[in-house]
Amino acid sequence: MIVIKVGGGAGNQIENLCDDIAKWIGAGRQVVLIHGGSHLTNELSTQLGHPPRFITSPSGFTSRYTDRRTMEIFQMAYCGQANKAIVECLQKRGVNAIGLSGMDGRLWEGSRKTSVRAVENGKTIVIRDNYTGVIEQVNQGLLRTLIDQGFVPVITPPGISREGDPINVDGDRAAAATAIAMQAEHLVILSNVAGLLRDVADPASLVAHLSRNELDAAIDQYAEGRMRIKLLAAGEAIDGGVRTVTIGDSRLENCLSQALNGTGTVISTSAITVSDTSDA
Repeated sequence: MIVIKVGGGAGNQIENLCDDIAKWIGAGRQVVLIHGGSHLTNELSTQLGHPPRFITSPSGFTSRYTDRRTMEIFQMAYCGQANKAIVECLQKRGVNAIGLSGMDGRLWEGSRKTSVRAVENGKTIVIRDNYTGVIEQVNQGLLRTLIDQGFVPVITPPGISREGDPINVDGDRAAAATAIAMQAEHLVILSNVAGLLRDVADPASLVAHLSRNELDAAIDQYAEGRMRIKLLAAGEAIDGGVRTVTIGDSRLENCLSQALNGTGTVISTSAITVSDTSDA
């Protein structure tokens, strides 16, 4: 079982990924694909007169502030255009993809955070009217039924709260929770960067390997922006029993295969020395 998360930022090459997924499905592998839609949501929000707003937690993690109107736009972008575009892309390659949100069948269920703390202008504030949350339960029975019937699930946020509200859940952490629930051997997180870089301005500074014990220090020392959350998700997956997590580059040809063969940043339980690509 392979769980894949592909980002929704500008520059991600979905066509490359769909080509490669079709090969792995043809070879008999089971795949669950999770995707984002952040760039599309930002564009749509601006067009609809409700520009995106991002907040930073006291611990330094950045996320989208999601009020009710933002959630409506979020669902248009993620569940509508982004999800169905990927389903179409896979179907054209003979993959019987089925598009779902985390709300459908309570696929991703968790608690809604009705208020969050954020740091603005050096001060910690409380923001209310918020539709965000953390996944606490994955409906693995639904996913297993679909996979056993020959479908390839293509899943996107939002998730659903116990009270039935939509909740904006982080896609990388949702992928980790899904990989744990499905007892996946591999979690592959693809985005529009090569992996974790020691210096974001230097592609040659790629960190090729990290052990779980090295991960927290790497988050503090190297990771910036969304990469911090990707590494957090990787740690959660490893702690939950996933054997390896690879943070790879969706822009590469055969991007999934390359990630599974070690291209990018590979995180595992074993004590592996951190090295540059020049040392690999």
